[in-house]
Amino acid sequence: MRGVKRVLLVLVMLLAGLAVLTFVLENQQGTTLSFLGWSSAQLPVAVFVALALIVGMLISPVLGGLVRRKVRRKQVV
Repeated sequence: MRGVKRVLLVLVMLLAGLAVLTFVLENQQGTTLSFLGWSSAQLPVAVFVALALIVGMLISPVLGGLVRRKVRRKQVV
């Protein structure tokens, strides 16, 4: 049973890696991001999407912790 789980995990990881590789290779067109008068350097679309993903992954736990803290304070009162 342990071997089957390991094989399935490897297959899922390979599929995820293949999906990421395909995404990066298909989104090589250069683009510039403009926000509030600031313009970035011209980079591939995949770079901007990856940065947005990373920022979201960093912010989500912080916001989740703040919500949990607020709920705990309401339960104590």
